[in-house]
Amino acid sequence: MNANLPNPLRVVVAEDSPTARRLLVEIIRADPGMQVVGEAKDGLEAVELTQRLRPHLVTMDIQMPNLDGLQATQRIMTEVPTPVVVVSTLVERDIQTSMAALRAGALAVLQKLVGPESPDFERESRHLRDTLKAMAMVKVVRQWPPRSRTPLSPAPTPPLSRAPPTVLAIAASTGGPAALHRIFSELPADFPLPILLVQHIALGFAEGMAQWLNSATPLKVKVASDGEPLQPGTVYIAPDDRHLGVTSDGRTQVSNAAPISGFRPSGTHLFRSVARAYGASCIALILTGMGQDGLEGVRELRQAGGRVLAQDETSSVVFGMPGVVVAAGLADAVLPLDGIAAHLKELAAPAAS
Repeated sequence: MNANLPNPLRVVVAEDSPTARRLLVEIIRADPGMQVVGEAKDGLEAVELTQRLRPHLVTMDIQMPNLDGLQATQRIMTEVPTPVVVVSTLVERDIQTSMAALRAGALAVLQKLVGPESPDFERESRHLRDTLKAMAMVKVVRQWPPRSRTPLSPAPTPPLSRAPPTVLAIAASTGGPAALHRIFSELPADFPLPILLVQHIALGFAEGMAQWLNSATPLKVKVASDGEPLQPGTVYIAPDDRHLGVTSDGRTQVSNAAPISGFRPSGTHLFRSVARAYGASCIALILTGMGQDGLEGVRELRQAGGRVLAQDETSSVVFGMPGVVVAAGLADAVLPLDGIAAHLKELAAPAAS
């Protein structure tokens, strides 16, 4: 076990189905460094157990009686901030609620496991345990209930003597869906650049995330198909387990090339692709996330003359991905989350003329 992890790692499992709850508990207990300290049959019990037992992490079902997983996550993040991992089905309603839970402060979403009869059960069980351990390391902060707000603007930025931007490429991981929701909500429907996005998320959830962002923000958001012509004001999300790039004639390129440093889709693949296709007229944005996916792609993009923006440490859930870019001296600007949209609008303004 990682030396920085508590031993044992104390987990509360919230799941209303006795069968599904028993399976999840057995999967977690198969690791000697993890301990299930509480089992909740509904959202109210999940909140109460979290308040009383102070676990290191909570696994959260979505559809539960009395208080659903979204409401329980909202209460936990406002009353007793604790890492929450949503364990959900691929039913559309559950996916949409799972996305809302991520916005409310949950760190990750995982698909429910079928059971030992699945040929991938052992691999998926290890992945679930590894994800729980990784998320337990995240220092969560209190999430206050949403309220009306006036977006903050960053200080004026001196004009850069570079080519006007023609494309925006984004990479994000842990904390990304909530950050993307915030940024896209503050960009206008007529934003003049196409946007290509790599978001690390569990298999099966890319389409649901696209639908959620499409319905909740002014931009058009969709999962990319291979060969689509890039359109302004449109977000193209990398499909499940596929790399996303672009061609020199301005079309999406979806591929099943080998993972890069374990990632497919990969931020590095995306940034390399836009750098080679667009050179100095591209913008790279690195948002909150674990690890350093994207770093080598950003290096190539910067060498091609493109602009690089990174989310700052204070507003990042995890300062891994943006942190390594900043530490390497590759970021043109390091911005708080509430200043990113305004900065993008300023940079993209020449493209509208």
